[in-house]
Amino acid sequence: QVQLVESGGGLVQPGGSLTLSCAASGSIFSINAMGWYRQAPGKERELVAAATSGGRTNYADSVKGRFTISRDNTKKTVYLQMSVLKPEDTAVYFCNAAVVVHTGGADLRPLDAWGQGTLVTVSS
Repeated sequence: QVQLVESGGGLVQPGGSLTLSCAASGSIFSINAMGWYRQAPGKERELVAAATSGGRTNYADSVKGRFTISRDNTKKTVYLQMSVLKPEDTAVYFCNAAVVVHTGGADLRPLDAWGQGTLVTVSS
């Protein structure tokens, strides 16, 4: 019913920058929060940054001042601008969206949607 398609991952040197994008599509009535999580090898998935539909944002302490999350609600897209990247930022980054979807007729239901993940590798 909902697809989140991420792009923008890749290999970057320490100190470099990278921008991730995530576009939502499907039977979407509305999108509330959108965010980015990451999971490094051997570690649990953690929240990196999130943004509400009203523009409020929050960040993990480890990325504050280096990462910026933004949304284009008309395009149902969320971005993560990453700068001053460090080797410890290496992880698979997952897009997440709290959406309300059409299920048929006038019925709606909430859905927690996830993207497939995109790998970010910070290495020299």
